[in-house]
Parts: sequence; structure tokens; C-alpha cells
Amino acid sequence: MARWQILLSEFDIVYVSQKAIKGSAIADFLASRALDDYESLNFDFLNDELMCVATTEDCLWKLSFDGASNVVGNGIGAVLISPNGDYYPFTCKLDFDCTNNMVEYEACIMGLRVAIERGIRTVKVYGDSALVIYQLRGEWETRDPKLVNYRKVFLGLLEEFDDITFNYIPRDKNQMADALATLASMIKANNVTTLF
Repeated sequence: MARWQILLSEFDIVYVSQKAIKGSAIADFLASRALDDYESLNFDFLNDELMCVATTEDCLWKLSFDGASNVVGNGIGAVLISPNGDYYPFTCKLDFDCTNNMVEYEACIMGLRVAIERGIRTVKVYGDSALVIYQLRGEWETRDPKLVNYRKVFLGLLEEFDDITFNYIPRDKNQMADALATLASMIKANNVTTLF
């Protein structure tokens, strides 16, 4: 402190040190300003029978889907992600010829049907097919005759949801659904014949 006073003395500046405010002074000041009509908090819990407050399926679920169409076959994959982060994967081998876009629609429809079976009413849907996502949003027209019926099925499923949004994501952000679809497409299904 003395050092500061010596350094500042050549500039005609006087350093005045602040006095510490004692904690008791603040407490005394607050005590002198206390309210006369003080009411303590009411800690009575009126709903004694209520044990838990929880939300139901109104929470936001996520659905990512993808389809794979290659020389070996066609497969679809979808992953439902719960609001608390649990993953529910679904996959299916398609036993008929279809285009890449048909496979994407099949994957989305499978995921939506699973969501409906689980009673989910609010879902955010993610897919890496720009054509399918923008057609589902209604931003692009569905002109391909092979896809028109898929669009009709989709519109029927749409009525089961209170809130549903469709979002395009790059393929590298959709790896789990992509892996499920690719694995399903590579499975060789055995044709079982009955010998009766």
C-alpha cells in the first residue's frame, strides 16, 4: 500500500484505501428493514395421493430410416430413438424388385408403422434421401408412377400423428439405419417348401 502511495505521489494523486464492510453491519442493516407482515412458506402438499408426475408419449421421438438396393437384394432399416435416448432398431429384407426410391419409402413406412404400434404421436423423421424427404414434406411433387402408391400409404399413416416433421440428413449422419438396411439386403432368405 505504501508503495502505491509513493508511486502516485509524483502525480498529485492520493490513494485512499477502502474500509472493509463487516458482515455484521450488513446483517444489522437487513434486520432493520425486515417486513412486519412476514408469512412463512406453506410446505403442505395438497395432492398427497399423487406419487409421480410424468409425461406420456407426447415427448419427442426421433426416427431415422434408410434403404439399400444392390445386386444381392433389397433391405430396409429404421431406428426409433426415445426421448431419453434409447435406440430401437428395425430391419427387413424385401423379397421383391424395387428401385432405390421405393426402398427408401418402404423404410420410412416401416418406421412410421412401428411408431404407430408403440403409440407414438410426435416424431421427428430423418432420412438421407433428398427426393423422399422433400416429397414427404410436400415441397416436391411425386411424379413417378411407382412412388404414387407409396405416397398414398404415407398420407394414410400421417393421420395417426399429432406432430410429425421430416428432415434431410447426410448419409454419414444416418449410419445406424444405413447399416441395418445394408445388412438386411445381404441376407439370403431360404425358400421353404412344404412336403405334404
